[in-house]
Parts: sequence; C-alpha cells; structure tokens
Amino acid sequence: MGGPFASTDHMHTLIPRTLRTERLFMRPWAATDAAALLPVLTANVEHLGPWIPAHVWTPVPPPELTARLAGFAEDFAADRSYRFALFDLDDTQVLGEVDLFPRAASGRVPLADADHVELGYWLDVTATGRGFASEACRALFDVARTLPGMTHVDIRCDAANVPSAAVPLRLGFHLAAVEREMQVWRKQLASDHTGA
Repeated sequence: MGGPFASTDHMHTLIPRTLRTERLFMRPWAATDAAALLPVLTANVEHLGPWIPAHVWTPVPPPELTARLAGFAEDFAADRSYRFALFDLDDTQVLGEVDLFPRAASGRVPLADADHVELGYWLDVTATGRGFASEACRALFDVARTLPGMTHVDIRCDAANVPSAAVPLRLGFHLAAVEREMQVWRKQLASDHTGA
C-alpha cells in the first residue's frame, strides 16, 4: 500500500518541473549542466565544503559531474528527491541549488512513502546575502503545501552555519531539535491539509 498517494502515476504531476519567482528560475539538473556547474563548484570548495555532503559540492572531472547530474535528474524523475538547479531568470547563471527531499521517520524516502519533506539549499558565494535562498525555499514550501498527506516541512543545517540558519528563521520556521550539531527547523502544514 505505501504512503499517502492513491496512485504513483499521479505523483509526477505533484512536483513542478520548473518554478519561477521574482528573481529566480528553478529546474531539475540536467547532465548538460556540467560545464556551467563545474566552475561554480571549483570556486566554492571552501564556502560549501564544511556544510553540505561531498557528493554534492566536490568538483570532479566533467564526465563524473555529468554522471552525477544525470543521477540527480533520474532521482527527480523517479520521485525520490528533487534537486532544482537555481538560475537567474534568464537560465544562464548558475546561482546554486534548492532541494525538496521526501521524508518519513526512517529518513529520506520516495515521495509515495513520505509524511513530510525537507528543504535543502546551497548558493555560490557570489550569490549570498541577497535573499535568494529564502526566495527559493519559499517557492518550494509553497509546493510542499500542495502535497497530500504532508504534516510539516523541515530544514536541517549545521548549528555553526549562521547564514544558513537565518533562512528558516526568516521563513517562520521554529527550531524543533538539535541532532548531532544539526539544527532541525520545522514549519507545520495546516492540520486539515488535503493537498487541494
């Protein structure tokens, strides 16, 4: 039976493939983004390295990065995780990434088995301090509000990463827990939430 969804065919329509905000364009990573992403990762090793998993930020040779991005795209299409490349509105400058991860008490799960979601994000150091992470997370929070059966949205960040922790605070999340130096920020979804 599995999760709150009546049909897995319906899931593909629940998460939009593209999102636009006032200043940002978000879409799934594509293998062809490797050439644009590699210089951003290379320039941000010190900025990203302490905070996010190495399999996301580590600059690797183009064929490996192409395969990594193809894997992210495959996970998106299979409703396992949704990693959105974050661009300027012209879809020309890579600004970072914003993510929606379906979760259950056991951890990350396919969307069909989730009861809440986690948002993640990283920005190119040259894009920080302008509210882009908050703007992108607000857009994904709005998507999460439409998903049936979801109870809340979490954002996890290292307690030492003060700029990252400012994002959930700015969006009205509250600090729900601290687990092994990771802050868990939470925002409840409406208790009568039906996904309509």
